[in-house]
Amino acid sequence: MTAAGICGSDIHWYREGGIGDARVDRPLVLGHEAAGVIESGPRTGQRVAIDPAIPCRRCERCEAGDPNLCTDLRFSGHSITDGMFRELIAWPEDLLFGVPDVLTNADAALLEPLGIALFSMDLGHPGPGATVGVFGCGPIGLLLVQLARLAGASRILATDVRPHRLEAARQMGATDCFPAAAAANGPEAEQILDATVGRGVDVAFEVAGENPAVETAIAAARYGGRVVLVGIPEDDRTSFQASVARRKGLTMKLVRRMKHVYPRAIDLAQRGRVDLESLVTHRFPLERAAEAFEVADRREGLKVVFEPAG
Repeated sequence: MTAAGICGSDIHWYREGGIGDARVDRPLVLGHEAAGVIESGPRTGQRVAIDPAIPCRRCERCEAGDPNLCTDLRFSGHSITDGMFRELIAWPEDLLFGVPDVLTNADAALLEPLGIALFSMDLGHPGPGATVGVFGCGPIGLLLVQLARLAGASRILATDVRPHRLEAARQMGATDCFPAAAAANGPEAEQILDATVGRGVDVAFEVAGENPAVETAIAAARYGGRVVLVGIPEDDRTSFQASVARRKGLTMKLVRRMKHVYPRAIDLAQRGRVDLESLVTHRFPLERAAEAFEVADRREGLKVVFEPAG
């Protein structure tokens, strides 16, 4: 292992002892955003990004081309499958994607959250000239800002409760940034509607995992628009005012990890179309894991990365 990033879902495991309805009942190694070097076999020495999901490849969902929906899927750092915050792992070879030398080890690890952002874009599919809202500007939200820009969005409106993340969103292509209230019914939805002359956003990506952000995304979406829920709520519940969503005739989609994205993610990164390097603000050896998790839990900076090889 050469690099592994701490994800928001890792923080759920760390802080709450589980994620959604999955709970920890034994010691579990976390980590699923990772890169490494193949240690043996025909590809010895090749630098790779690691797809953290091992589908069964036999069920109806897998055969239909939706391995992310496989109910027998094993996922790194989840349930009974130990993850990648360690020095060595064994992993299926076909889930190891070679990366070019132009990408750093940390870049290669961040191909996983880039894959989540790509799959989210596939579900939201904003077209050229679209107005896009990104509600929550952690690493995946910031990647969505960049991808929306590449997709030809005419305006990208971003919200977050943390000023340093809003500033990062502005630097990465957001045209309008609004501080988000920590509680429901903040002013940012009205501000977005005012900024779009009452129309709202064509596609709203909720990436905060908080119900106030869900409510804001729905309130800011245009009539007939789309809302993509990317974030994972802490209490395993998502709620919103049904009458508003129904009256608007919104299409709502939920993101379940990703599928078939690594080749596209690698191509975008190696051609410099997305900025991964700027997302990494903290680096730690494995020996300082507790400190790293505290930094990530406080949402300091943007992305915290372990470098197991030093």
